[in-house]
Amino acid sequence: MPDSPKAKYLKGQLLLDSGQLSGSFFQRTVVLICQHDAEGAFGLVLNRSTGNKVGDVIVADLPEALKEAQLFVGGPVQPAALSFLHSDNFIPDANVFPNLNLGHSLDDLVEIGESFSAGKKVRMFAGYAGWSPGQLEDEMKRKSWITYPASLDLVFETPPERLWQKILKAKGGWKNKLLSQMPENLSWN
Repeated sequence: MPDSPKAKYLKGQLLLDSGQLSGSFFQRTVVLICQHDAEGAFGLVLNRSTGNKVGDVIVADLPEALKEAQLFVGGPVQPAALSFLHSDNFIPDANVFPNLNLGHSLDDLVEIGESFSAGKKVRMFAGYAGWSPGQLEDEMKRKSWITYPASLDLVFETPPERLWQKILKAKGGWKNKLLSQMPENLSWN
């Protein structure tokens, strides 16, 4: 299959710390790439909780279910910026991958929170991960990241604290298995 211009972009993929990001913000993170093009990339860290509920941090008239939800650290850029991932049974204009939409508007979040749908899932983030043009491509060449296809199950159903290890094991290979079993700090070994 010829290399199309779109093929080099990682939108809809998960990036996992390859073990080279030790000591950085991104150590053991799983980042969903929501946007990626010639202008740069935008992603959200899926496996780092703030330890707070959304209602403890965001002062807005949100539906109770959203106020009680866990707030995640999306990344180190603009920690006060709100982003959310929203999934439902059918989102025709989903902008990350089929049935997964990225949003930033508080009004949209309230509307989603008030709508009834048994298949609705929402995850909210403070901050984001951002890359300037060419920066993510350089990090990929240095093998800082391992890629893995994103899925709704991995985004919403897998316990965040087990996500990095689970994906590494699923990816297979002895290096990934070994990496998934290493202690976070080698001095703990």
